[in-house]
Amino acid sequence: MMLKKFVDPLPVMETIQPSSYGRNTLYFEVSMKEVMQKLHSDLPPTKIWGYNGRFPGPTFRVQRNQTLQVLWKNELPEEHFLPIDSTVHGANKDNPEVRTVVHLHGGATPDTSDGYPDAWFTKDFKEVGPFFAVKVYTYPNQQPATTLWYHDHAVGITRLNIYAGLAGAYIIHDKKESSLSLPQVPYDIPLVIMDRSFNKDGSLYYPSQPDSPNTYVTPSIRTNFFGDTILNNGMVWPYLEVQPRRYRFRIINASNSRTYQLSLSNDNPFIQIGSDQGLLLAPVNVRKILLAPAERADVILDFSTMSGQVITIQNDAPAPFPTGDLPDPDTTGVLMQFRVSKQLLSTDTSKIPSTLNAVARLEERNAYQTRNLLLNMSNDQYKREIHLLNNQLWSDPITEMPHLWSIEIWNFINVTEESHPIHLHLVRFQILDRQRFDKEIYQTEGSVVPIGPRIKPEANEQGWKDTVCANPWEMTRIIVPFGPYTGLYVWHCHILEHEDYEMMRPYVVIK
Repeated sequence: MMLKKFVDPLPVMETIQPSSYGRNTLYFEVSMKEVMQKLHSDLPPTKIWGYNGRFPGPTFRVQRNQTLQVLWKNELPEEHFLPIDSTVHGANKDNPEVRTVVHLHGGATPDTSDGYPDAWFTKDFKEVGPFFAVKVYTYPNQQPATTLWYHDHAVGITRLNIYAGLAGAYIIHDKKESSLSLPQVPYDIPLVIMDRSFNKDGSLYYPSQPDSPNTYVTPSIRTNFFGDTILNNGMVWPYLEVQPRRYRFRIINASNSRTYQLSLSNDNPFIQIGSDQGLLLAPVNVRKILLAPAERADVILDFSTMSGQVITIQNDAPAPFPTGDLPDPDTTGVLMQFRVSKQLLSTDTSKIPSTLNAVARLEERNAYQTRNLLLNMSNDQYKREIHLLNNQLWSDPITEMPHLWSIEIWNFINVTEESHPIHLHLVRFQILDRQRFDKEIYQTEGSVVPIGPRIKPEANEQGWKDTVCANPWEMTRIIVPFGPYTGLYVWHCHILEHEDYEMMRPYVVIK
């Protein structure tokens, strides 16, 4: 079913307001609900799951060091409307079909409020998972200004719960950012990008039949899932009418598996000012921005000299990335449209400063240890391909136990044909470099033999990150200070179909 592009305006998610105020603490109540929502003019209303009944959920905007307490309420039905594979760890038939747990992606939070995958709970908190689950989550927000996002993280069904709609933007502001005269609300807009597929009746399509004739399990976990339709802020191929002025867009790739390589149809650059964990050292003009699942880009688009123009955001990233098929330029190759059609209502006093943030580079010589971590594949008992971290399953004993405030280098060695966006909970890190190694030698001898130099990250990857794209037959090195809390966390690939089926591992920060 081919839907018309650019017939619906871009929604802007409402900013959630607190239920009550305490001393430097705001209290919120958020209900997860099943509702019907219009995602395109020509589609009947679509059944979705939304935080406060909206897809995406409301946007949190908070000040640094302002503590939030959030009561997450599961008010969903007891049956899932998407196909569950009960052979996946955590999704066995002994567990309730509908389970939720919320993760603030990129948040430095105590482990009890991090959204550990086994800390799930059911409707009205009637049943909880095998790990300690809390009703009220605490978010200290001690991080510098940044764009985070929140989403479901229930073990074995994360891909389904997020696909159903459980995701939203979470923005931290601070005095340093405010002093820079960057575009502010209403010219500061989150863009939550997702791909979806639809049935003719407007319902969400997620495949339940396996691809492989050797697979005898239905419905089946998949290696990847790519929708044929692109949504921004919960609307299919929307447009946004803008004034001839500067706008700030906080782009969040909230897709299950799809990587995007974004560009503008008029060949103008994005002015990137931030990445996953806050502002860059200085603005970077980039004609293309690569965003793997869960990565973010904070950009300014300057429409001041574009009155009357119509500009689209395009995508030319293969799926799967980087060796798959190129997107169809009429569908997944297009995200949304800007129309510079509004009158300038007031003088644009925003600026693009020459410097943004102090980003001190971490030095390798201060690393306590280096861990070489394999990104590899295996087969399960049904002969399905599964992705693994260091050849281990989710249920295997914990092997990564960094000390609080120690600095470690994690070297991801990708021996698969696909890039993996690796996300570490709790921490922020910096990318050191990437280096290719000999594929043939590895496949014949199992040895990792580097070829070519270590390549430093591009300027727009040199800020603080929490998710890194580890490419095939490359070593990707990150340097990580572990803190500010001790406790039990996870690291995983953020391709949701990978993370749900074994490409996720617990780790613990110890004193």
